[in-house]
Amino acid sequence: MSDSTPFFYRFGPDFTSQGVVFRLWAPEARQVDLKLSDQFHRMTRDADGWYLSPPLASPVGTPYSFLINDDLLVPDPASRRQSRDVHGPSVVYRPGPMPPPLALPGHNHRWWETVLYEVHTGTFTGDGTFAAVIPQLPRLTELGVTALELLPVADFPGRRNWGYDGVLPFAPDRAYGSPGDLLKLIGAAHAADLAVWLDVVYNHFGPEGNYLHLYAPQFFSDRIETPWGPGIDFSRPEVRRFFVENGVYWIREYGIDGLRLDAVHAIHDPAAAGGGVHILNEIAATIRRYSPKGKEVHLVLENDKNQASFLSPDLYNAQWNDDIHHAFHVLLTGEDFGYYGDYAKNPEQKLARALAEGFVYQGELSPGTGLPRGEPSSHLSPTRFISFLQNHDQIGNRAQGERLAALTSADALHAAVALHLLAPQIPLIFMGEETGTTRPFLFFCDFGEELAEAVRAGRRREFGLDGIPDPVDGDTARRCVLPEGIKNKWFQRYRHLLDLRRTELVPVLSRLRPGVVTGGTTGGKTRGSTVPRVTWDAPDSRWSIAFNLTSERRRRGKLPNIDPLYVATPDGRRERNVFPPWTTMVWKEPL
Repeated sequence: MSDSTPFFYRFGPDFTSQGVVFRLWAPEARQVDLKLSDQFHRMTRDADGWYLSPPLASPVGTPYSFLINDDLLVPDPASRRQSRDVHGPSVVYRPGPMPPPLALPGHNHRWWETVLYEVHTGTFTGDGTFAAVIPQLPRLTELGVTALELLPVADFPGRRNWGYDGVLPFAPDRAYGSPGDLLKLIGAAHAADLAVWLDVVYNHFGPEGNYLHLYAPQFFSDRIETPWGPGIDFSRPEVRRFFVENGVYWIREYGIDGLRLDAVHAIHDPAAAGGGVHILNEIAATIRRYSPKGKEVHLVLENDKNQASFLSPDLYNAQWNDDIHHAFHVLLTGEDFGYYGDYAKNPEQKLARALAEGFVYQGELSPGTGLPRGEPSSHLSPTRFISFLQNHDQIGNRAQGERLAALTSADALHAAVALHLLAPQIPLIFMGEETGTTRPFLFFCDFGEELAEAVRAGRRREFGLDGIPDPVDGDTARRCVLPEGIKNKWFQRYRHLLDLRRTELVPVLSRLRPGVVTGGTTGGKTRGSTVPRVTWDAPDSRWSIAFNLTSERRRRGKLPNIDPLYVATPDGRRERNVFPPWTTMVWKEPL
């Protein structure tokens, strides 16, 4: 347990001096009984729909569940640990001791030093467990990573899941190991000077194993539509408290160093619309208030609405910048379907703007929807944005789960990697990309047969294809497992680039102002145009990147008259007045 300001968890077992008190918010239940081991205990109801047990002797490891209306046994929605799958009983569990803090002298990985490495625990190694990640940590430290970001670990139905169908958000899934195993991984990461982040999902519950609608339908609202059905109703104080507590829980009880909140554009908060505090601000403020003393906590959003107003040191450190990814992807692959259509016109200019100013769409109309999207972001530091060439979403949501190494040339990828890792945004690497692997990351799950068939049919409708990998077949998940310990040419390249970032960029990064774009395409045409250059100034230096992510030779334009720090170009070719295809150059100039 943490030694910070005391925090009261209303959801989940409450350890008191008289015994453990169990609570369940079940406003639509006529009666609730606690089943503790093989004994039933009648619970009392208060005016707000909470059912409470008397204090009971409940050693850690004791199974329990709730009997609703003498009819249905359900797990605790705030279960800290499950004895079996999501349908089985919960287990009395109390985390502790919390892992030791990061071992770095004097600080907990200052924000601008961050290099994220995104990991799906189940496919990162052949074993697919928390314990199996630990031997891989020295390799990540050698690579130059500072933070391990775990895809969601919330308990999901079945033996495997790609990450976003969890239904018990406080309980690590048994497929990955015990809560103690997760604590050991966090402790080992901290000992290796790696922070640990966790991806959390507060916009929906998975489609199987969620019983809330049977006894607390107030969790949801038919007035709020999401891709996953009725949305979560954040106008309810109890619902808000559930998710606030979850964020606090991971930071305080597990020593997690950062959270990424998934797809918050799907969170609708009527209270905020009426002038109240937005649930996202409430989550951030509460986490920061109750975090262990002296611990630096990093909070990040995925938000397709590009709402720059959430980004500040007191709220959220940064946002995933999908605009950067999408522009990169169009340039590297030529694909323009789906959301890539918003970046198909002048993708080079859009990438340059995103690198310089944050968002491509800062209130302009989105071609895909015809509606305004985004808020002004050109005043924000580049470190308010997380950039990536690949991630679980953009790969896993493809029909065949292809990575960029399977979709573009090695020369094109090298130029893009150099631009990504040496741009001043906070970089994220998706597991395996540092080896240039073409192994897919597919959508996979382990639902019951009726739901499984619905998922298969939905995937076929979504992509208009037959023959896509069966998401329920265990072989689909096995195809995604990465080989271990690879240190090939790509690994060495990533390591060199991250070393340059650490030694040359990081010392000035916190002082860089938003960027300025010069050069680039004219009228959307690259032929005959100069290459785009983005510059970011600090009081005493300038960081510059020029790039040609096309297959055409381009005019250099006005570029620094000093040797670049790094050049990515096919076969090492250098021409005096011309930028070869697929070339990136980076400079650091004194001012």
